[in-house]
Amino acid sequence: MANGVTAVLEWLRECAREFDERLDELNDLDRVLGDGDHGTNMRRGFAAAESLQLSENARAFEALRQVGMALVSNVGGASGPLFGTFLLRAGANWPSPPSTAGVAIAVRQGLNGVVARGKADAGDKTMVDALIPAAESLEASARNGEDLQTALAKAADAAEAGRDATAGMVAKRGRAHLRADESVGVLDPGAVSMSIILRTAAQHIS
Repeated sequence: MANGVTAVLEWLRECAREFDERLDELNDLDRVLGDGDHGTNMRRGFAAAESLQLSENARAFEALRQVGMALVSNVGGASGPLFGTFLLRAGANWPSPPSTAGVAIAVRQGLNGVVARGKADAGDKTMVDALIPAAESLEASARNGEDLQTALAKAADAAEAGRDATAGMVAKRGRAHLRADESVGVLDPGAVSMSIILRTAAQHIS
C-alpha cells in the first residue's frame, strides 16, 4: 500500500492491542476520577476501528480519518469526541511521505482540535498535558533536522513525562473536576491513553 498506510495501519492495530491489555489499569484510574469506564471505552473505540476495512485505503490520512470517525461514533463520554478529533485533525494534515516536519504539523493540528473541542489548557489534568509536550518536542525535532524515528521517540518520551506530571495536578475539567481533592496523586487516564497512542506511533511510524 502506498503513502505509508501500512505503517499507520500497524500503529492503529497496536493501539487496539495495547488498550485491550491495559483495560483494567485505565478503568481503575478512571474509577477514582470519573465513571470507571475509560479503558472500556478506549478498547471499544479502537476495536471498532480495527474492524474497519482500512486495507482498502490507498492513503494513510484516510485510515486516520476512518479511525477518528470510529472513535467519535463508538467511544462514550468525552473520550470519543476528543480522541476522535485528534485523529481526524492529524489525519487531515498527515504528510505523504511521512516527515518530521509534516508529522509535527499534523500533531499540532490534532492538538488544536482537541483544545478547541475540550477547552482544556496545560495543567488542567487532561490528555492535553501529554499532547502539548509531544507536539512541542516534534516541532523542536523538526527545527533541528532530526529524522522521524528519533523525533517520534522523543515525542513519546515527552508525552510520558507529561502523563506522569498529571499525578501532581488538580483536575479542572470534565467529571474529574468534581473530585478535585481526590485527583492529586492519580494519573489522568486520558493522558495515559494519549501517551499510549504516541508511544505506539513511535514504534511503527518512521
